[in-house]
Amino acid sequence: MALTPPENRLWWKEPLAKMEITWISIAFVWGLFMFAVMIYWHINGEQNLSNEAYRVNPETYGEKVEAEAAKYTVREEGDTGIPVVHPPAGSDVYMLARLWEWWPILELEKGQTYRLHLSSMDWQHGFSLQPVNINIQVHPNYEMVLTLKPTETGDFGIVCNEFCGVGHHTMLGKMIVVDKK
Repeated sequence: MALTPPENRLWWKEPLAKMEITWISIAFVWGLFMFAVMIYWHINGEQNLSNEAYRVNPETYGEKVEAEAAKYTVREEGDTGIPVVHPPAGSDVYMLARLWEWWPILELEKGQTYRLHLSSMDWQHGFSLQPVNINIQVHPNYEMVLTLKPTETGDFGIVCNEFCGVGHHTMLGKMIVVDKK
């Protein structure tokens, strides 16, 4: 740290040392390489969700989710009475966010492809499927559609990762993946 200003006020016009040129060149080449890797990984990495978004009326979306739940409910979960919905393999499945729950519980089949529809009835919520680490922002008036193909069985937690009010910490949901029935 200098206590006095440099003698030459035009320090940026001083010639660069050979070592500085070497490190600047290495950093520039590394930056170009990482930029190319990002483009390649975006196209070929298969980590990007294939998603769509549509404008939707929350009440209409809620009716669609309730109709789907009524049609494909196989049981209710524990004391909560939340329906467990097992839609046909390869179909569209619906889930909604509202203060402070994800509804209903979805039961999907391993190895089957589904189109998961998500929307919020009230505020912005965050859909975080754990431990898979799928993260989507869910907004009211928008229907987010993701294409999912579960690759392992088990219970997967859904967490709201967008602060949505005093009950945010209780906003949990569940997705169950089973072997083909």
